[in-house]
Amino acid sequence: MSSTIEQNSPTTVMQERLDQFQARIDADEKIEPKDWMPEEYRKTVLRQMSQHAHSEVIGMQPEGNWILRAPCLRAKKILLAKIQDEGGHGLYLYSAAETLGTGREALIESLHNGKAKYSSIFNYPTLNWADIGAIGWLVDGAAIVNQVSLQRTSYGPYARAMVRICKEESFHQRQGYEIMTTMMRGNSAQKEMAQDAMNRWWWPALMMFGPHDKDSAHTQQSMQWRIKRESNDVLRQRFIDKTIDQAHLIGLTIPDEQLKYNEDTKHWDIGPINWDEFWQVVGGHGLCNEQRMKHHIRAHQDGQWVREAANAFAQKQISFN
Repeated sequence: MSSTIEQNSPTTVMQERLDQFQARIDADEKIEPKDWMPEEYRKTVLRQMSQHAHSEVIGMQPEGNWILRAPCLRAKKILLAKIQDEGGHGLYLYSAAETLGTGREALIESLHNGKAKYSSIFNYPTLNWADIGAIGWLVDGAAIVNQVSLQRTSYGPYARAMVRICKEESFHQRQGYEIMTTMMRGNSAQKEMAQDAMNRWWWPALMMFGPHDKDSAHTQQSMQWRIKRESNDVLRQRFIDKTIDQAHLIGLTIPDEQLKYNEDTKHWDIGPINWDEFWQVVGGHGLCNEQRMKHHIRAHQDGQWVREAANAFAQKQISFN
């Protein structure tokens, strides 16, 4: 009798469910919104998706600042298309996050009150047109390296959202590289602007992948659940190897005196990353943290009437049906 009770105890039942869940993960099955999942899995996926969505929307700000100052009509059209894409990416990701039971208003409220984060890279200023090239090439290039692996993430809605996002991000990366290439083929002042942008954006782009694996609080569990498919350091190294070759091709210098090609590993070795700067920006003390958040809050408040009108129209349609 006692053994039967023990076998059916809440602890035993929960462990069986956890084991079954992990077996599905190990078999590369997708977890869907109505499937059972550990609460910590739900929280981890929600945190990652909402942070990703916030980053896409906040990331529109530094580039939107240059729409009216693009050097030609073609550049303006491309930049407008790119910024529109970023807004769409935020929409896909907020929609995917809502499948886990948390509404968009709650997600945005968490961003505004400081409980939720977005990528630290967007708290750096865009000082000139070369910065738009650096963002497209380096920032979106780093994003692609990370997001390609997320097409195989274990949560189904997130993985499916990433398929279209990755296609559009590859366009953004090419747009940025084209700007940098054009400037490196220009006069000495243009080349100097391109190199200056490279110097300012290189290290923040490397920080985008997050802390070293040994210092990351989330990496091990996220990889066990296959929310993350590859570690921060593996993804960062892939970006480094790919981007250094691209930089050398157009004549840009990597701002790292310790940069060296390792013949044994066949990878580029870099100098130490300034993690103090990273944590300072993440903590809200970057150059543009306050500016970015104030702008987002003001835009959200200004758009309140649009959301109310849309909701009223939807409710009216429901009542008619």
